[in-house]
Amino acid sequence: MPRFIISGGPGAGKSTLLEALRSHHFCGSDEVSRQLIQEGVAAGSSCLPWLDLGCFARLALERMVAEYERASADGEITFFDRAIPDLIAYLDIGGLPVDPIYYQLARRYPYQSLVFMAPPWESIYVNDSERWQTFAEASALHAALVATYQSLDYTIVELPRTSVAGRVEFVRSVIQTSFPEPSAA
Repeated sequence: MPRFIISGGPGAGKSTLLEALRSHHFCGSDEVSRQLIQEGVAAGSSCLPWLDLGCFARLALERMVAEYERASADGEITFFDRAIPDLIAYLDIGGLPVDPIYYQLARRYPYQSLVFMAPPWESIYVNDSERWQTFAEASALHAALVATYQSLDYTIVELPRTSVAGRVEFVRSVIQTSFPEPSAA
């Protein structure tokens, strides 16, 4: 099953794109980090990225592996809102050591080599209860994500700064060009 990553800094339109792709009958896995933040805040946990990034990254790693394994095995294209390499970039930019297990699991759970990267886009950026970073911090994280994915031999496909429908068509075009359907015999 083709597994594609949609990555990029916070507030760049990843989750919105994922929802639109679902409406076009693609499978999708929601952003694990956002789910964990909501759960952690509700539980009064200190295992939140702004309090204990190392703890949070370990929880996110476990959840990302589970989401990867849970993705349908029937050949459907699935999009993931972030993936294991994102955790490596977050730890790196947070000044924390990256345990080798992150790299081991990034290799054990491979995605398609093309990664759809949403660039920083100030006109759509908003803070919310799970997105505390400033736009400058989100932009710095974007740069760290690009560097991390490239260091892991992924090819970055930058999403255009256009409407959601335009982004969906862009993604569909890239997939059709890169993974054409076999012709009927």
